[in-house]
Amino acid sequence: MALDRVYNFSAGPAVLPEEVLKEAADEMLNYRGCGMSVMEMSHRSSDFQQIIDEAERDLRDLLGIPEKYKVLFLQGGASQQFAMIPMNLMKNRVADYIVTGNWAKKAAEEASLYGEVNVIASSKDKNYSYIPDLSDLPITENADYVYICQNNTIYGTTIKTLPNCKGKDLVADVSSMFLSEPMDVNKYGIVYGGVQKNIGPAGVVISIIREDLITEDVLPGTPTMLRFKTHADSGSMYNTPPCYGIYICGKVFKWLKSIGGLEAMKERNIKKASILYDYLDSSKLFHGTVSKKDRSLMNVTFITGNKELDARFVSESSKAGFKNLKGHRTVGGMRASIYNAMPLQGVADLVEFMKKFEEENT
Repeated sequence: MALDRVYNFSAGPAVLPEEVLKEAADEMLNYRGCGMSVMEMSHRSSDFQQIIDEAERDLRDLLGIPEKYKVLFLQGGASQQFAMIPMNLMKNRVADYIVTGNWAKKAAEEASLYGEVNVIASSKDKNYSYIPDLSDLPITENADYVYICQNNTIYGTTIKTLPNCKGKDLVADVSSMFLSEPMDVNKYGIVYGGVQKNIGPAGVVISIIREDLITEDVLPGTPTMLRFKTHADSGSMYNTPPCYGIYICGKVFKWLKSIGGLEAMKERNIKKASILYDYLDSSKLFHGTVSKKDRSLMNVTFITGNKELDARFVSESSKAGFKNLKGHRTVGGMRASIYNAMPLQGVADLVEFMKKFEEENT
């Protein structure tokens, strides 16, 4: 870790690769000899067209995105997708939602403004600390789609085996696990995520949508800007896109390719998570809060069992350079978000600090 850098365990906006930040700094005033910053550049210029085209190509390479899927760089974050998805897909005004955390709950509530929402599985009974069995769900016969939030940032769980949708299209919010491991895009109708957790700065949401789901047939009253077709037809540039955010995303895609792609990234992430989870499993002070089989590689939640001690740990760890370890306000405790750009040394150093804190407080 550079002397003037901290270990940033924030759930989002989150840590970015230092290599990417340094490249962006070098190009801040003059991007590749054009005499201006990307921040100042017209989105209609050939320079920016090259940036967004390269970003899409590299993302397609990383995920193996089939030609039959469109890649859209959008704004409004995942929260805007909560409305955009039913507006574009709810032909029958019916959808099935699997609620395994706060963001899936919010998405279901938003969708209920547009039609009938059936919660066909939930882990609310145990404060979203596990993933329910999704192998034989009561899929609604006329449901337009099945919705999941695949990685639950707040609670630290991940859906590792996709639900049996019985022929219905699967829509997935993957914001906090986007590009952390390989995924088969063919298994989804739509897969999307806000980039501020694992890919880039806040302000961009990437949506990968199978082409047959992009039609003129949307709910009455759907605004032009909330129609998938508007953005698909204009190459994500119907209006001024979040240019600088897309530029940084493109650099992160190249960084991922340079280290071996998503298989290599998954190996790194497993190693990082194992260091922290192995310690939590052996600690007499700290305890993980979710079912072991459902643990996230990206968001590790833990507690001491004493709220005052939790607060002391958060305070002392922050002073020691381990920032943003306080758990989400709805669950308390601690949360270490160990996204792609968090170095293994950061997790190892955190565990050493936790061991020292345990010795001093037990």
